[in-house]
Amino acid sequence: MADVPTTSKASSGGEDFALLAGAPESPVILHVPHSSRRIPANVRPGIVLDDAALERELDHITDAHTDAVAEAAAALAGTTPWRFVNRTSRLVTDPERFPDEREEMAAVGMGAVYTRTTHREPLRADGADPEPLLARYFRPYARAMADAVAGRLAATGRAVVLDVHSYPTEPLPYELHGTGPRPPVCLGTDPFHTPPGLLAAAREAFAPCGQTGLDSPFGGTYVPLEFHGRHPGVSALMVEIRRDTYMTEPGGPVRGGADGPGLRRLAAALAALADAASA
Repeated sequence: MADVPTTSKASSGGEDFALLAGAPESPVILHVPHSSRRIPANVRPGIVLDDAALERELDHITDAHTDAVAEAAAALAGTTPWRFVNRTSRLVTDPERFPDEREEMAAVGMGAVYTRTTHREPLRADGADPEPLLARYFRPYARAMADAVAGRLAATGRAVVLDVHSYPTEPLPYELHGTGPRPPVCLGTDPFHTPPGLLAAAREAFAPCGQTGLDSPFGGTYVPLEFHGRHPGVSALMVEIRRDTYMTEPGGPVRGGADGPGLRRLAAALAALADAASA
């Protein structure tokens, strides 16, 4: 089956995130954490930017259209992967950050709850308590994603998280490692959770999209904390797509329309990787 949503409902009635079911035999979850621009009404008063500045910040920080890449890849794959899609902006909470002192991005005000913008300007008031946002958004998301991984482990004996992101052609001031290579596709790895075969399959799948690089400008990948460094049956790889390969920056439309050639090429590559990981 495909596109059967399991959702967490926000108190406002909107969806916080969605698990879209794939083939029962697929171990693959396409994780799309940063594609949404949605700021719930209860969160907006805590952001100090005016509306115009907030829209500009969303242009820079959102991994625009990565949900469309994952959706198209799921449709193209021989074995439909599962998808876990964040329906709120990372300016609400960032589900991929550590919620404690382990998070290096906290140095620039971008821990699990951001206090600074991509240009290192104030996003929230100094001293704002992150706990209400962590309780309302971050922890339920983490629990649901862990449950999704546990579900694939129970059904197939393994789980493969393919983390789908994008990044700007030119580095933004918040980047801690922005001076390194910025290839068309960056593959982020984890020493415990990224086996050589998965990395090799990714390099082969994305070869038609141009050069692939490793852990630059962004490294690592997402694994729910209860499995991180503990469960060898959980594999993971981050796919970071340079935005000029498929869209107009910053925050603009897909080049060539919703089904433009860049997006189609990336979706086909991601589908090939998902099938390789399922095999």
